[in-house]
Amino acid sequence: MNRHASRLIHQAASLLLSYPGEDWTARLDLVRAALGGADGTGGAAAQRLRGFCAEAAALPALDAGAAYVATFDRSGRRTLHMTYYGDGDTRRRGESLLELKTLYRDHGWQPGTGELPDYLPVMLEFAARVPGPGGRLLRDHRPGLDLLHTGLTARRSRYAAVVEAVLLTLPRATSADRRTVDERTALGPPAERVGRTVLPEVPGGVR
Repeated sequence: MNRHASRLIHQAASLLLSYPGEDWTARLDLVRAALGGADGTGGAAAQRLRGFCAEAAALPALDAGAAYVATFDRSGRRTLHMTYYGDGDTRRRGESLLELKTLYRDHGWQPGTGELPDYLPVMLEFAARVPGPGGRLLRDHRPGLDLLHTGLTARRSRYAAVVEAVLLTLPRATSADRRTVDERTALGPPAERVGRTVLPEVPGGVR
């Protein structure tokens, strides 16, 4: 996929993965207009997003908001905060968040939301605005994206199509990526207790 198409997909996915507030219908219309018809830019990734928009448009705004909260805000297996997949609730996550803030600042970009810098819509907007570093950032978080997609697919959530569209803009997963996904699937994200040895979180410990 060329850079222009990737940027379009990343920006569209950023809008669709943000909370569906009062402007939700306008956002859906904007994404559909940007992606065009069946022969528009973006190939299979764009098809996933157009399909999502068609389904989401049939859902009342209040129901869309409730579904969003139930999908993303109540499960560590489906969180949109991407450093959680690699760092869990450890001190390392604080370092990762600081690194993201520094990356954004070094490229002259300040997110306009009050969200943490690892919130996937923020990362996607950065990738759309600054495609080189932003694309590398998404590739670095490929295992987390795969885990998120798996969790959404298991829930049969329409949002799985949006994350799949993002994955289609990235190179194929490496063997190291697959090992990380297998490990996190089995053990959950890392966890630590102050003054104690850092241990992997058991699956039952993940909300």
